[in-house]
Amino acid sequence: SFTADMNTLIGLGTGAAFLYSLVATAAPGLLTGSGIPADVYYEAVNLILALVLLGRLLEARAKARTSEAIRRLWGLQPKTARIVRDGVERTIPVSEVVPGDEVLVRPGERIPVDGVVREGASAVDESMLTGEPVPVPKRPGDPVYAGTLNRTGAFRFEATRVGRETALAQIVELVRQAQASKAPVQRLADAVAGVFVPVVLSIGIAAAVLWYDFGPEPRAVYALVSFVTVLIIACPCALGLATPTAILVGTGRGAEHGILIRGGEALERAHRIDAVLLDKTGTVTEGRPRVTDVAADDPDEVLALAASVEQASEHPLAEAIVEAARARGLAPAEPEDFEAIPGHGAEARVNGRTVLVGNARLLAERGLAPNGFEALARRWAEAAKTPVYVAADGTVRGCLAVADPVKPSAAPAVRALRAMGLDVWMVTGDRRETAEAVAREVGIAPDRVLAEILPQGKTDAVRRLRAEGRRVAMVGDGINDAPALAAADLGIAIGTGADVALEASDVTLVGGDLRGVATALHLARRTLRTIRQNLFFAFVYNALGIPIAAGALYPFFGVLLSPVVGSAAMALSSVSVVTNSLRLRRFTVRWPPLAAASPARASSAGVPPAAGAATAPAVDREGSVQP
Repeated sequence: SFTADMNTLIGLGTGAAFLYSLVATAAPGLLTGSGIPADVYYEAVNLILALVLLGRLLEARAKARTSEAIRRLWGLQPKTARIVRDGVERTIPVSEVVPGDEVLVRPGERIPVDGVVREGASAVDESMLTGEPVPVPKRPGDPVYAGTLNRTGAFRFEATRVGRETALAQIVELVRQAQASKAPVQRLADAVAGVFVPVVLSIGIAAAVLWYDFGPEPRAVYALVSFVTVLIIACPCALGLATPTAILVGTGRGAEHGILIRGGEALERAHRIDAVLLDKTGTVTEGRPRVTDVAADDPDEVLALAASVEQASEHPLAEAIVEAARARGLAPAEPEDFEAIPGHGAEARVNGRTVLVGNARLLAERGLAPNGFEALARRWAEAAKTPVYVAADGTVRGCLAVADPVKPSAAPAVRALRAMGLDVWMVTGDRRETAEAVAREVGIAPDRVLAEILPQGKTDAVRRLRAEGRRVAMVGDGINDAPALAAADLGIAIGTGADVALEASDVTLVGGDLRGVATALHLARRTLRTIRQNLFFAFVYNALGIPIAAGALYPFFGVLLSPVVGSAAMALSSVSVVTNSLRLRRFTVRWPPLAAASPARASSAGVPPAAGAATAPAVDREGSVQP
């Protein structure tokens, strides 16, 4: 196209100086005959171009440094995989692995593709994806991701996503899309540059005319020097670098912390957020029931009896009980005469004993006394936990608490968001009593809890807050969260959730750590502050330099800038912008460690303490998030 841009000024300025020098070299008499010195500016042209190329080099280095994390991620994926096909173990290139393959991983090896653990257990270092240095325990049914490092035990897993479908490949693609996009502030800068270039050309021509008509001899030389210097010093290279370099570094730094930002527009929206809606299930909580407490004289016996009965059940709570028993190394026995009692529980014979597992209504129907566990069960129910009684041979032997536990990171995340001045809400389709119990545990006020609403109600809640003038971020993980994520000013998806939620979001947290929400918003604010600083650097040089280059100081101080000085000032503005953007690489997150929760705990004193005793973070001058 024939649109004037930042390169137009460089071309005109250096071209004019070079042509003048050619004339002075080839036909000096044409100039000296008119009383004009035959000066040449070859060195000025060379220096100008060298400084321009230096600015381009710094920009390229900024892009390269921003992509270092992505290249490291690709390099962490192993080249081969050890699989079992038709009962034969073989090693094949990772590109030949297909979904459904059984893959073997030994201690110290990296996982080649995404999958689900089928046999064995281990601890996997997922810091390359989540930024969390503590290895994540893996048991049958848990997901594993390509490129992560197996630390301890050997295990087998079923490949589910390979090639471009792995989480690692999707991360790379999302970051590339983010770095290629433009923020609204960048589009504004481009529009300003489109007007700025013609204005500068007009100023340069006007300065040349004034010098030629009213300046001292040799007027033609002064006119040419002022024209060339105005064009060079006004070069909006820094304006063009101000936004993209900050976005490149900011999104790259986010990727290193397990935060995928879809582009500059998402960054710009993120820094304006003043209200955050958190979905409960799978976001604030783990998203699947677990045994949180066991109250009994012999907790292992009670848990083993309950698991023996429940392994024949398809109820969601049954799976939690069986999983808790296996986590404690208990082997459930095979039940006999199993009978499911809808709405109440189940009954079976275990090693010759009649075992009942169910709620208080089941005990009442069978005429069994709670045996002193009723007060504890009532406190559990008030804390959003489901009490499950276990009776053997007509006597209640103990009580289990099953709940969707709050994530250890939830309470610190809420404190961090509130410390940033954000209004934090929780939204759920669950019962109000359960929702308010969870809200109390993480520090959300009861009047900020929206409970017993359908998926469409989440979208309506987002729209209602936006209609009040709030800028809303929605955080969710499920398919039913996708409409609300899309309706919000900023959609933040938990990376462990449904794919449709990830597609509808603007920001994805690779891990399930809710503190990533606060980190993402901190990073967005820091990046936008850097962009504003860059734009200031870009404009202040032009605003001060153009009048001086045109000769405004000559009548008073006899000062007229040469093209070399103008090119140096132009390059200095570009260097300032790039260097300021690279400071974003110092953005770090220092969260205090979270206490690991046990799958099942012996308890005789009621509700366990809330998880997550960490304090809210603070942001230092360079954007570091610190406890």
